[in-house]
Amino acid sequence: MGSPLRFDGRVVLVTGAGAGLGRAYALAFAERGALVVVNDLGGDFKGVGKGSLAADKVVEEIRRRGGKAVASYGMVFERTILLIFLQLIILRDRSFARISDEDWDIIHRVHLRGSFQVTRAAWDHMKKQKYGRIIMTSSASGIYGNFGQANYSAAKLGLLGLANSLAIEGRKSNIHCNTIAPNAGSRMTQTVMPEDLVEALKPEYVAPLVLWLCHESCEENGGLFEVGAGWIGKLRWERTLGAIVRQKNHPMTPEAVKANWKKICDFENASKPQSIQESTGSIIEVLSKIDSEGVSANHTSHATSTATSGFAGAIGQKLPPFSYAYTELEAIMYALGVGASIKDPKDLKFVYEGSSDFSCLPTFGVIIGQKSLMGGGLAEIPGLSINFAKVLHGEQYLELYKPLPRAGKLKCEAVVADVLDKGSGVVIIMDVYSYSEKELICHNQFSLFLVGSGGFGGKRTSDKVKVAVAIPNRPPDAVLTDTTSLNQAALYRLSGDWNPLHIDPNFASLAGFDKPILHGLCTFGFSARRILQQFADNDVSRFKAIKARFAKPVYPGQTLQTEMWKEGNRIHFQTKVQETGDIVISNAYVDLAPTSDTSAKTPSEGGKLQSTLVFEEIGRRLKDVGSEVVKKVNAVFEWHITKGGNIGAKWTIDLKSGSGKVYQGPAKGAADTTIILSDEDFMEVVLGKLDPQKAFFSGRLKARGNIMLSQKLQMILKDYAKL
Repeated sequence: MGSPLRFDGRVVLVTGAGAGLGRAYALAFAERGALVVVNDLGGDFKGVGKGSLAADKVVEEIRRRGGKAVASYGMVFERTILLIFLQLIILRDRSFARISDEDWDIIHRVHLRGSFQVTRAAWDHMKKQKYGRIIMTSSASGIYGNFGQANYSAAKLGLLGLANSLAIEGRKSNIHCNTIAPNAGSRMTQTVMPEDLVEALKPEYVAPLVLWLCHESCEENGGLFEVGAGWIGKLRWERTLGAIVRQKNHPMTPEAVKANWKKICDFENASKPQSIQESTGSIIEVLSKIDSEGVSANHTSHATSTATSGFAGAIGQKLPPFSYAYTELEAIMYALGVGASIKDPKDLKFVYEGSSDFSCLPTFGVIIGQKSLMGGGLAEIPGLSINFAKVLHGEQYLELYKPLPRAGKLKCEAVVADVLDKGSGVVIIMDVYSYSEKELICHNQFSLFLVGSGGFGGKRTSDKVKVAVAIPNRPPDAVLTDTTSLNQAALYRLSGDWNPLHIDPNFASLAGFDKPILHGLCTFGFSARRILQQFADNDVSRFKAIKARFAKPVYPGQTLQTEMWKEGNRIHFQTKVQETGDIVISNAYVDLAPTSDTSAKTPSEGGKLQSTLVFEEIGRRLKDVGSEVVKKVNAVFEWHITKGGNIGAKWTIDLKSGSGKVYQGPAKGAADTTIILSDEDFMEVVLGKLDPQKAFFSGRLKARGNIMLSQKLQMILKDYAKL
């Protein structure tokens, strides 16, 4: 059972607390340490009269039992109140034909407007204190309707709508709002229930639910509960899958409605929408179907056999091939988007194109592959009806077969590897393979979850899925933190994910979030960068693969805490939001290549480069004139020759000592000038087809150190070497 639920230090306002349910709540809260404000106007169940006796008697009873309570005889509000139970009691039963304006207005004024006013008075105080619990009292009459209670039923269902909206608005401030529909004896029910039934439905059988929903440890929010006689049940909405009864460019007719009425009302395989986003999402899906397919009047979205064959037919379908071209600019933009910074000198290789070992972060590979999703290609696949408002990114796998080129153009091929039926939704497994010419560079696997599309009878598992792996059951070997910027999502989206969910507050609100959320793949990139730094010394050639499961959203400005466990060459990790403790990436890992493997697999490519012959020839020519050149140049030049975007060879021309020398490899001391350019551009410069200055300003040639010394290279390449 655990420790008893206590409310010490909490202030609880209970309206209608002079008798019945309200009295039971007041006594129960006081017994568990709360200071109770016993509010009761003292009137009868018709709202007639007023007085202090009812509230005073309950206060006296609480104090006699050793509790703390104060009486309130009107709409008095204390700013310290943290919990409210709204039990406003008045009844004016009339058949609809006999309801007067006064009967209608007083019921709504007391039940609906009264609840609104009390809650509004408390709202700002709850927001400032980042805590609040509100219970609205609806009724079975409001949920189901009841003869003679049209006024009361309308007001009570109105309370449910009010509570649901407050639950959404209050969520970010730790304010929870729930609704109960109690069956219990009270001043109202004395006139409509037999005395023995009133006795059996004791208010004391309702109070425990109220106390639990009001406790700080209860996370329930936006719930609706029926309760009475020791029984509690939670209610939810259910909706038929319905039928589409119009065709594109054709009028919708009542005859079409009649023809599909049985399907419209068929609750088999019904959906259970839990938010306005899920409700409106289905309408968007209908519009998409009508506009793109021209559906027939007899088409229904719940035809299981059609859905099964449709999804099955999507497996193996290929999207049109596409290319992704990028330069150092896109690689740097991505690195900044996932937290790389000049504050850490080791990050310079990812954010400065002039760095001698400039590299793409390995997870930039997801940017290359995601174009298949951003372009809407999934919607074109036969058998897949995609409502992108319902698509969630569930898991991500990325495997690199060699480091990403620092710049290049990759050809990508995407295929639907499998489709899984998870009951509450469908998982689409999308594989994307990226090639440089014919060489495979990387493989992405996107696991996309389509909310509400499951239940078609498909398989639940697949051997094509890259499986997530649980973290070890021990403390982590390393923990690193990153505080994201409030502009993090705005920066990351420049890498190609333009979803307004991450930038537009209104769109985020429609999706059920308090504000725009950070891209899951941005958090993914933060964590991978930390693992590369911690366990591979930022050596991108050691990064082989990464798998992650997205668990919860992150808001820009929150602090990411990456926890890491090393087991051989696999680094398990999970990522948390430090402020809340929520796990946002779970069951994740990075596979690294051993240091010995990377050195064995990446031999010098100098022998394959045209520039090798040039450097060797420069070395031979300098043997005759080296001393003279050293006197005029007096500098050490280090060359980084790239091939396919990666460094293929390093050469040093030492014109600072002796008669000068040329050798393959980095400078043995500090180089005065480091020059980076591709093998092809080097040959263009040597042959006089590319002006070095123009190459520098166009970004094709990069230099660091004393770049003015590079002008003296003219003597080496022309006057002396006579190449």
